[in-house]
Amino acid sequence: MKNFFKNYMFKKKVIIAMSGGIDSSFSAWLLKKQNYQVEALFMKNWEEDDITNNCNIKKDLFYVEHICKKLNIILHKINFATEYWDFVFKKFLSEYKKGYTPNPDILCNKIIKFKYFMNFAFKNLGADFISTGHYVRCKKIKNQYSLLKGIDKNKDQSYFLYTIKEKQLKKILFPMGGLKKTEVRYFARKFKFINARKKDSTGICFIGEKNITNFLSKYLPSKKGNIIDINGNIIGIHKGLIHYTIGQRKRIGLGGSLYYGNKPWYVYKKNIKKNTLVVVQNRKNLYLYFIGLILKKISWINNNYPDVSKTYTLKTRYRQKEVKCKIFILKNNKIKVYFNYPIFSITPGQSAVFYSEDICLGGGIIEKGISVV
Repeated sequence: MKNFFKNYMFKKKVIIAMSGGIDSSFSAWLLKKQNYQVEALFMKNWEEDDITNNCNIKKDLFYVEHICKKLNIILHKINFATEYWDFVFKKFLSEYKKGYTPNPDILCNKIIKFKYFMNFAFKNLGADFISTGHYVRCKKIKNQYSLLKGIDKNKDQSYFLYTIKEKQLKKILFPMGGLKKTEVRYFARKFKFINARKKDSTGICFIGEKNITNFLSKYLPSKKGNIIDINGNIIGIHKGLIHYTIGQRKRIGLGGSLYYGNKPWYVYKKNIKKNTLVVVQNRKNLYLYFIGLILKKISWINNNYPDVSKTYTLKTRYRQKEVKCKIFILKNNKIKVYFNYPIFSITPGQSAVFYSEDICLGGGIIEKGISVV
């Protein structure tokens, strides 16, 4: 009996964010196996419920409740919809109005998961640690905590967590980082998790990927304007600049023509003042390629600039193959970056994230690309 109370009293308490997906569910199972005192928190971050895009809040909560009962862990629930609206979604809309293409998932992680959730777990639920189902790792290297890529390179989510700080890493557990998704699926089916075959969420959960145009139209005014080529010739009408992003090929509304050689069109840039969409043809068109970029709002995980004499790698979007680059420090928390070779389509508003091999160093918001031409 004495040993029982001793073990119980010294169990570290972990509050895990559970969404209804298999990753956070299996994370909770792993944490229990590692002898933590595990409790779950289900966050409602959006008031509207869209059952057409694999994002039904009631269904997600049902999955979470089922898993918690199966694992015999306490479930807490909280509504962060107001915080999400005020500090994530309004920023998302504001950036779109300016002609940028923001990534709300990165801001959501920074504000909702690693600020409001983290604070609530420690202050209100007595947590020693928090946990999420992200495919990343945390490791102490040279006396500092570092964020590393998950070993499953196809699922690595470090790109979305570059704004995290070392002092936060000390208090976060990432059980998925050392696993591959195929392994997680296998064991979830073996242990008969109710959500073992649930599809991975893609895009922005409450928007989905197929109806973002209609969704944005509900919140932002959309004014038609001219589509022009690089020489200023009017070749079509766009339905509102908020519906287009740099490098976009599909759904521009232009087919090929004999005059232009039947080659596909790509969005080159957006002119907000003139409300024009500038397009070019052919994916190999030099106007679509960039040798560098300017980054603003820089965030380094370990709060210090990396050694600028070294070469690092960079991602300018989640699924992009990393490119080697050199960093040059500018004023006003900005940096200039040059790539080892030109890359396709730099999108202002998106994030660029730096790596030193498997270590995620940090990143920033793309202000503009440095074009080849």
